[in-house]
Amino acid sequence: MLFFFLLISFCAVLRDDEDTFKILIATDVHLGYLEKDAIRGNDSYNTLDEILKCAKTNQVDFILLGGDLFHENKPSRRCLHNCITMLRQYCMGDTPIHFNILSDQTVNFNTTQFPWVNYQDENLNIAIPVFSIHGNHDDPTGAEGLCALDLLGASGLINHFGHSQSVERIEISPILMQKGNTRLALYGLGSIPDERLYRMFVNNQVTMLRPKEDQDEWFNLFTIHQNRSKHGPTNYIPEQFLDEFLDLVVWGHEHECLIAPSRNEQQLFYVTQPGSSVATSLSPGEATKKHIGLLRVKGRKMNLQKIPLKTVRQFFIQDVVLADYEDLFTPDTPQVTKKVEDLCYAKVVEMLEEAERERLGCPLTPEKPLIRLRVDYSGGFEAFNTSRFSQKFVDRVANPKDIIHFLRRREQKEDIKDEVNVDYGKLLKTTAVEGLRVEDLVKQYFEATEQTVQLSLLTEQGMGKAIQEFVDKDEKDAIQELITYQLEKTQRHLQARGVITEQDIDAEIRRFRDSKKNTTEEENEIKEVCVWNAHFFLSFTLSFVAIDDSDEDISVMKAARPPPRYVCFCLQCGSPAFQGRKKCSDTPGIYSFSFLSSVSDILKTNIFCFYLGLVLAHHRPASSSSFTKYSSQSQSSRGVAFDDSDDDDEVTRDQGK
Repeated sequence: MLFFFLLISFCAVLRDDEDTFKILIATDVHLGYLEKDAIRGNDSYNTLDEILKCAKTNQVDFILLGGDLFHENKPSRRCLHNCITMLRQYCMGDTPIHFNILSDQTVNFNTTQFPWVNYQDENLNIAIPVFSIHGNHDDPTGAEGLCALDLLGASGLINHFGHSQSVERIEISPILMQKGNTRLALYGLGSIPDERLYRMFVNNQVTMLRPKEDQDEWFNLFTIHQNRSKHGPTNYIPEQFLDEFLDLVVWGHEHECLIAPSRNEQQLFYVTQPGSSVATSLSPGEATKKHIGLLRVKGRKMNLQKIPLKTVRQFFIQDVVLADYEDLFTPDTPQVTKKVEDLCYAKVVEMLEEAERERLGCPLTPEKPLIRLRVDYSGGFEAFNTSRFSQKFVDRVANPKDIIHFLRRREQKEDIKDEVNVDYGKLLKTTAVEGLRVEDLVKQYFEATEQTVQLSLLTEQGMGKAIQEFVDKDEKDAIQELITYQLEKTQRHLQARGVITEQDIDAEIRRFRDSKKNTTEEENEIKEVCVWNAHFFLSFTLSFVAIDDSDEDISVMKAARPPPRYVCFCLQCGSPAFQGRKKCSDTPGIYSFSFLSSVSDILKTNIFCFYLGLVLAHHRPASSSSFTKYSSQSQSSRGVAFDDSDDDDEVTRDQGK
């Protein structure tokens, strides 16, 4: 009884007062997911509406989003319209803001023309500020390095932070806030390719800045959007990489809801993983109940309250191993396929009945649940017609086309002792083509191909990532812009070296190419061209064969004759030529070759080598770039531990440093 009284008293300390920060935490909203689906089209919009309504009801100080607010890098007009409408409805108003920003906001919001928090803008009336980092779905792309969050930021609806512009070193400067006597340092890092960020952590190229004064008085909150679970040697970010002075880490990108803070015993901070707000895949991680968090911070204490989302569509998943039902049927049983189908029908009905029981009393929950039955038909069984089976539930489930998923267990006689223990994590891995990214396919293609058809103009890594950018982000000009820049850079390099003969040019460019391959120098060069997407850093290098042109007093570098499907065009004016023979009247001899009309054509024909034409006719001044280093804070190195106590509904942490 005494313990219960003390716990209630402790929680009361963190309740609403002038010293307590109240922060609503959510990640991976994926607004616009399946918006064209007749049944699930409004799911993500309904959930965002619930999240914002919850923030307004609880009168939070601000909302913290951990990335992937949008599902598409270029959201549809409907998606943007709905998002802007809801943000205006719930986040604008006359409610006063009770905390102040103490840090240099030109550092915190250095990617916008309005480098200050939106609620301090004299032209706006903000009631609930929204702070958000970008995820891998809504990351900056294109020559301007903009994303959908920047559109919302320019309109004054959210505050986009955590965007790192440098490819050489990352310095994370916190947003320093104060409410009463509580001081909060909010750190953020938008999505970066895991392999690259992993390498930067290993090379000590990531720095988290701290306030110069009273460092131990600040509550340090960090939000990140990366792989938390290990998907490969470097395709994730270990928690041990993060600084130990942090108090709480809000981890985005992972969709499984593990919102209860877990303690990292090595670094002595806590990690909360709110998970996604909408199910974007029919996997076990998405089947856990969806929550958002209401974080209260007072001084050096925190309390995290789990808030279940009521508008999320129910999702039930179950595994069936047919070999376990020997008492009902075997592969040799007459009409075994019909009996297997009857078993699956019964399993689906059970899940639907369970969904109906759970939905009682929750009018906001959509009527039709998501159902997935994974059937292991190893051992000689045959799969039945899933389309005919799905017709039985077309009016009862939200995903009638993919209720059943058949899988076959690989034979591993030495490793599997008990056939009942099936590792569905391995069984459900996608096929090689589905799991590989475009850059992986490019790399595999050139590793397997003959030496005579290897790339001689571009690197495999650069080619792959360029195509990936084209496919994922629909950046039609990305490849041409980068190629043009590399053409100019190669010209300047060869002219500076003074090489003339064919053999010297070929050898020098190969040395130039190999010296930069897979180094940060490549990334810096791309950064000079454009403020590129932190998720894709292209690295093109070139190799040419020189010939003499008697018509011009210059040395022309000519690419091999392209295939007939390619059209030669001028790199500057775009006028067509014929196989590199006809010169442009404005810029003689400067040629490249147009790409196929679609990336699918490139993949189908295995044409990854883009032939370029180049002339050493004009010397252009080198482009320059500079990165300003802001250091209004100083670095420190020691974190703080929490003593924890929790109940069923809340997780409370009291710092005992």
